[in-house]
Amino acid sequence: MSQELDYLSRGVVAGRLSRRAFLGRATALGVSATFANSLLASAARAKGPIRGGIIKGGLKGGGATDSLDPATSSTLVAIFGYCWGEYLVALAPDGGLENRLAEEIGSSKDAKTWTMKVRKGVEFHNGKTVTADDVGATLERHSDARSKSGALGVLKSIDTIKANGDEVVVTLKDGNADFPYLMTDYHLVIQPDGGKDNPGAGIGAGPYKMTVNEPGVRYGGERFANFWQSDKMGFADQLEILAINDNTARVSALQAGQVHIINQVEPRVVDLIKRAPNLKVEAVSGPGYYCFNMFCDTPPFDNNDLRMGLKLAIDREEMLDKILRGYGTVGNDFPINASYRLFTESIPQREFDADQAKHYYKKSGHSGPILLRVADAGFPGAVDAVQLYQQSCAKAGITIEVRRVPDDGFWSEVWNKQPFCNTYWSGRATQDQMYSTTYLSTAAWNDTHFYNDKFDKLLIEARVEFDEDKRKNLYREMAIIVRNQGGVIIPMFNQAIDAISGKVGGYVGGRDELMNRYAFAKCWLMA
Repeated sequence: MSQELDYLSRGVVAGRLSRRAFLGRATALGVSATFANSLLASAARAKGPIRGGIIKGGLKGGGATDSLDPATSSTLVAIFGYCWGEYLVALAPDGGLENRLAEEIGSSKDAKTWTMKVRKGVEFHNGKTVTADDVGATLERHSDARSKSGALGVLKSIDTIKANGDEVVVTLKDGNADFPYLMTDYHLVIQPDGGKDNPGAGIGAGPYKMTVNEPGVRYGGERFANFWQSDKMGFADQLEILAINDNTARVSALQAGQVHIINQVEPRVVDLIKRAPNLKVEAVSGPGYYCFNMFCDTPPFDNNDLRMGLKLAIDREEMLDKILRGYGTVGNDFPINASYRLFTESIPQREFDADQAKHYYKKSGHSGPILLRVADAGFPGAVDAVQLYQQSCAKAGITIEVRRVPDDGFWSEVWNKQPFCNTYWSGRATQDQMYSTTYLSTAAWNDTHFYNDKFDKLLIEARVEFDEDKRKNLYREMAIIVRNQGGVIIPMFNQAIDAISGKVGGYVGGRDELMNRYAFAKCWLMA
């Protein structure tokens, strides 16, 4: 029987037999649908990538004001950027680096001068060849002090950028051993002339050519015939990504076969999805975290005693159990966990302490309710999480007034605009990159308005420290500053939970959601 099923499964992959006919024969032989589908998946993987079809996704994080400009893109638009855009390097599933447009990267001994050799023969969607000038212009645009780029924080250390032949030479103000990792920042899509003329045109060198751009609704692309690495990406004829911010609607679209891949699955529905014979759940541990942000320069959160009271008033274990259902770990109010190479475990874990929370709250002198804005767009299960937080705060005599805001517009009207709200971060490749993006005083995305001279000094010092033990100690000191003085409350680090149809092939794990955001670029349809 096993030989017959193996033969039939290969027939489905080769197109000689329909999926329905195969499942019917499997049922007749007494085989479950789940096992039969696993045979099909194995046969498809053995055959390798299959070309054709329209691969569809339903993703969270879209908004009507979104732009394709990589400098300002976030969440859904950034994921689409991995389909039409190309990068100098990419983060590999094991956390290492994969060369993309940068064929080689080398540095001076002091790590202040970095030379990147640009791969020859790569073509933009408009027919222009990718050159070192385009790479240099891209880095110039994102590192300009007037830039609104989300990558500005990690590029502020750049002193000069020079393109010469097929090489780009970047000189830093101070050495940085992690510089190649900074180039993985998802804002740094290489564009013609750096995107200086029309940054939102969606013209890149990726596997799919942008064809549809309906902000907050849908995005689409068609296979780029001249993609430089067509044997590894861009297998579908077309790509369609729908913005589905509602969690229930996203799962329903997957169950109904309207989409093949969804992200940010709520842990409470994981078991429901697992029971479906044609669906799979993919959960990976990484640097992503769910949090509540307070503006350190805005009353009443400009009082550190109040901030400390709010940090001590959250029951992290309860939230991990009831919101993440175990798909994660507790947070400690700084944005680094064990997924980072230089993480230290020696910092005591902060726990719920109603008495100490009450002490600091009273010491702050504040009275009356504290307004917290929340939307599930911030992270899955956020509304339920805030209700738990409201209850634990009440035990410490702190009144939280919850105001639920619409998912649509959350990223443009609430996040980084309102002084107390929920949000999430997917993490970055290195600790320096994470801190430089959102905790450095001058970072464009400093979403807690955290300004600390000592922290900034330590961050710069850590960049030029090549002794890993010393560098680890510097990061430990930085973490303690953020933990005890910062405006971020991090109750939990989440696993990234995606769900995919059994029709999808090529899906492998990563360090972040959707195969480090490359799922739509690298996956294919098996039938």
